[in-house]
Order: sequence, then C-alpha cells, then structure tokens
Amino acid sequence: MNSKNKIVFLILVIVQGLHSVEEYIGKFWEIFPPARFIDSLISENLETGFIIINIGFFIFGIWCWFFPVLRNYNYARRIIWFWIVIEMINGIGHSFWALYEREYVPGIVTALILLILSIYLMRQLLSINSMVNEKNISLKKQ
Repeated sequence: MNSKNKIVFLILVIVQGLHSVEEYIGKFWEIFPPARFIDSLISENLETGFIIINIGFFIFGIWCWFFPVLRNYNYARRIIWFWIVIEMINGIGHSFWALYEREYVPGIVTALILLILSIYLMRQLLSINSMVNEKNISLKKQ
C-alpha cells in the first residue's frame, strides 16, 4: 500500500470524526429512528449512547490507521475495504435522506466528503489489484 493511500485513509477517519461532530450538533439521535435504537442499546440516555458509539468508532479508526494500515499488516486492505463500504453506505444514506426531506439533515455535509473519499480509495485499491493481476499474468507467460 502506498503512502498516498495511507494518508487518504487517515483523512477518511478524521472526516468520520468531524461527521460525528456534525451529527452531534444536529442532535442526530433525536431525529433518526435507527440511531435512536442503536444508541438506546448502549445507554438509556440517547445522547450518551451516541457519544460512546461515535468516540469508539473514531478510536477504532485511529487504531486501524496506526497499526494495520500504517504498518502494512497483511489484513490492512480488508480493513480499508470495511471502511470504504461503511462510508459509502453512510454517504449514500445521508444523501437519500436529505433528498427525501428536501432540506439539510445532520451529517450530510461530511457524509458527502466521506462518500468522495471512499470512492477515491475504492478506485485506488481496484487499480492496485488490476496492476498486480497484470504483473502476475505477465510473469506466468515468461
């Protein structure tokens, strides 16, 4: 994995943290029923549940960057794919919700940034896979 993709992944994690802040300011747990349900699993106080979940997710992201991604562990690509899928769902979900409501919804601004970053990372990983497959094919021919 090249250093540019590692930096983009770190930016993705940081933007996810900003996304949580944007949702917190908009009191996401009060207006989005799935968030209410998930937050209630953690705490009777939905705001507290939201904070715990989002801080935990951010810490997990930083851990992912510091260990598997930064150090090129063999499962780093799978970790990045996990984040790509989560952030694509997040970006698309917020976009459809905002279109449905025809107004600002908490998290939409940063969700769009997360969607762009995740698409970029996906394209990078797919192009790396393509290059590796081409090298393997040319090596087998020799």
